[in-house]
Amino acid sequence: MMNRRAFVTGLGAVLVALRGVEAQQAGKVPRVGVLSPGYPPPDDPFDQRTMFEGGLRDLGWNPGVTITVEYRYAAGDAARLVTDAQGLVKLPVDLLVARSAPAIRAARRATSSIPIVMSASLDPIEEGFVAGLSRPGGTITGLTLLAENLDGKQVELLRVAMPKLSTVGFLQNPRTRRHPALAGVAQRLGVELREFAIASPSQIAPAFATMKEARMGAMIIRPDTLVLDARAKEIAIIAARYAVSTISAFREFPEFGGLMSYGADLRDIHRRSASFVDKILKGAKPADLPVEQPTKFELVINLKTAKALGLIIPPSLLLRADQVIE
Repeated sequence: MMNRRAFVTGLGAVLVALRGVEAQQAGKVPRVGVLSPGYPPPDDPFDQRTMFEGGLRDLGWNPGVTITVEYRYAAGDAARLVTDAQGLVKLPVDLLVARSAPAIRAARRATSSIPIVMSASLDPIEEGFVAGLSRPGGTITGLTLLAENLDGKQVELLRVAMPKLSTVGFLQNPRTRRHPALAGVAQRLGVELREFAIASPSQIAPAFATMKEARMGAMIIRPDTLVLDARAKEIAIIAARYAVSTISAFREFPEFGGLMSYGADLRDIHRRSASFVDKILKGAKPADLPVEQPTKFELVINLKTAKALGLIIPPSLLLRADQVIE
């Protein structure tokens, strides 16, 4: 039989040790690294910093006081993402938040042990970031932009706005994958697709010029954090110059003068990424945290642009819109 005094003494020692660990943890300010392929405020059209820190505050964190957030912006430079990720790991940080596939790849290359939260990934399974949405496995989890055939729905919306539409171009970075169902939707609607691979900003204007010469009906602007997303205003101006109807996944495009947008609310996704940071810092394992899909989608129509293009948007489509810009 165990000596009672020895047991009590041993239990007391364990409790003291646990209190010491708790005190140490309470005194430690966690450090989170945020890796973005885009630009710092005020040039980030998606307000990642504002939304992410707002999400942290909602969960009881006080950025700069109870949590330190280190931001790194690659300004469209894929190579810089790699060095930024390595620099954050060397600080070190307790956790990495990475926006978009290029940033997630850079973070994964820099560390195999530090947890990584995806703040928007188009297709994390296809990219090999996670084993599955319900059980990611490994050290990566977070949020995905993956939605069932988003590209196809954009083609359908263009067709509703432009019933005689027969040809649609789409701007995309060659590194970005197309949804496999897009071709099927286009074929069902009798719409021809033409890809314009944009690897640098200098290729944007020539693509629209080619499209205008070919008398193509409309252009889809595909998500791309390295080249296209940060140039929403420039693309809207060029589209207006060549009188090309455009649709994007993000509302920033019609706000700058594009015709329409339909897709996930990226600001909401950046805010929600804070909940993954909160759970992991409190002991949850990324492998056990299911990847979350978008919960908020929005359709935005710029009616002023439609009139400039000579389009009459059907009332049924206007009623479906979350916002109509006049």
